Amino acid sequence: MCSVQLFLNGNIKIINKSNNALPAYKTALAAGMDVCAFLSQNITLQPMQRIAIPTGLYLEIPTGYEVQLRPRSGLALNNGITLLNSPGTIDADYRGEIKVIIINLSTENQTINNGDRIAQMVFAKHEIINWLEADILEQTIRGDAGFGSTGK
Repeated sequence: MCSVQLFLNGNIKIINKSNNALPAYKTALAAGMDVCAFLSQNITLQPMQRIAIPTGLYLEIPTGYEVQLRPRSGLALNNGITLLNSPGTIDADYRGEIKVIIINLSTENQTINNGDRIAQMVFAKHEIINWLEADILEQTIRGDAGFGSTGK
């Protein structure tokens, strides 16, 4: 089974205040780890209702990394549950509880129970940039052609 420590030199500290298992890779080549709801009582979402679901997880993410929260494909297909800000970004300097913003896009009520797998957590490396202010930009064939400019 893969471990985050293999990718980030063991620098991931996690506090789990929930009664759920830690996020884990389900297969050796999985990119994401399932994240579970941490609820004292079930939540029923009406169609188009959105809510931030607590996980009971707190992370210490290393500089140069982010955690992305992404929808679970089965939950989206079978129940119409997805994440509003997908992918949701958790920055390295955030130390609060990880919460997942979900929405019910189905036409039926959907119930979220404690321990339900509600999202995937993916660790991603990113760059920190500095702006170089300029008066002109290097030209390309595409130029300023935007939405739909490359065809269907």
